[in-house]
Amino acid sequence: MPRSSGPVDSPARLSLISRHLAPDYPLNTPYTVERHPDNIDTSLLPKTQTRALTTDTTPANMSTQPEHATLLIPGPIEFDDAVLNSMSHYSESHVGPGFVAVFGETLSMLRKLFQTTDPSAQPFVLSGSGTLGWDLVAANLIEPGEDALVLSTGYFGDGFADCLKVYGANVTQISAEPGSRPQLPEIEKALSEKKYKLLTVTHVDTSTGVLSELKNLSELVHRVSPDTLVIVDGVCSVACEEIDFDGWKLDGVVTASQKAIGCPAGLSISMFSGRAIQAFQNRQTPPTSYFASMKNWLPIMQNYEAKKPSYFATPSPQLVRALHTALGQIVAQGVKERFAAHKAASDKIKAAVAALGLKQVATNPDDQAHGMTAIYLPETVKGAELLPKLASRGVVFAGGIHKAIAAKYIRFGHMGVSVLDPSRGHIEKAIKALEEGLSECGYQKA
Repeated sequence: MPRSSGPVDSPARLSLISRHLAPDYPLNTPYTVERHPDNIDTSLLPKTQTRALTTDTTPANMSTQPEHATLLIPGPIEFDDAVLNSMSHYSESHVGPGFVAVFGETLSMLRKLFQTTDPSAQPFVLSGSGTLGWDLVAANLIEPGEDALVLSTGYFGDGFADCLKVYGANVTQISAEPGSRPQLPEIEKALSEKKYKLLTVTHVDTSTGVLSELKNLSELVHRVSPDTLVIVDGVCSVACEEIDFDGWKLDGVVTASQKAIGCPAGLSISMFSGRAIQAFQNRQTPPTSYFASMKNWLPIMQNYEAKKPSYFATPSPQLVRALHTALGQIVAQGVKERFAAHKAASDKIKAAVAALGLKQVATNPDDQAHGMTAIYLPETVKGAELLPKLASRGVVFAGGIHKAIAAKYIRFGHMGVSVLDPSRGHIEKAIKALEEGLSECGYQKA
């Protein structure tokens, strides 16, 4: 019998991830992300310029970005110069013909990224963080009192469950131990015992680096509980992990701009199937959100994609233009090639981690994400000691946020331009910094 989760302690979860706001934590302790405190020696930060990714075969141009430490956390990631330059576009009307055309093309390119040609499916791009995708699902695709099955592989699976409860859903949660994922027999048993309006799964949980398998999971749901919607949290997987929206019969994928897509933070991006849209339209009660209501946004997205001006709430023209540039690069490269490049970089990183005698949080190679690696620290090394040493070498990793193991591991993000443009040397630089930082902490491989 699946475990029905008890009350989610929201304040405890929020305090865990927000402890980086305290002024007395050194850089990237297990509770910080990317802050440079005053007491970190920056004299060793890289003084050479990096190179920018191009979408053609011409030589890369020197980056015009200011010198900075290489950001290798699981998002935000390093950005291509062309994407950042798009953010500096002059101010324009959000219903003017130039912006409407760009927004329409952006929505159309999302179909290529998600690999859908189904005209009944609909992409959404809203101002907000990736978390807004949870609200979009909870406010529109399930009604108060209906049942949701949440598969959790870490902090963000728990968060999705928390969000659904806020909107009145009855949540049953199947949680795995840190580093693993719920298995199909357990999921099948749960689906056989109750009718669920939707099932959610975190494709890559950023807190553990666990990759959930989607194809067989979706096949199971459609066989055992065909009316249940299959919803994917793809915040840390879209654009670096394979997602075949049509082929796998997914009903929703929610993501964000600042991770593998390679655009600055601020956009909630999602794709919903015609079946999900129909489920929304068949609601017996109104949507339980105003800003996140599909009633308000669906016609807007449809109009923009048809290149017709429309308005509900003001979008960010600069962010949408940056997303347009990022998606243009992705489409030009080809999504299959992009996925393969991330896998190759991930294999290289994981081999280097093993060569250092370190273990990953995700123990099964089939469960290991390709856009990040969660690395257990040696028992003699603390994250609060190691991460500043990496920073002094111009590399920024993230600390742990899974409450059960937070102080025991660090997280290495490897997405987007950092793996797609080898001339930047980000991966080699990070591996060298990790080896040297561990040595400086007194660690030697046994």
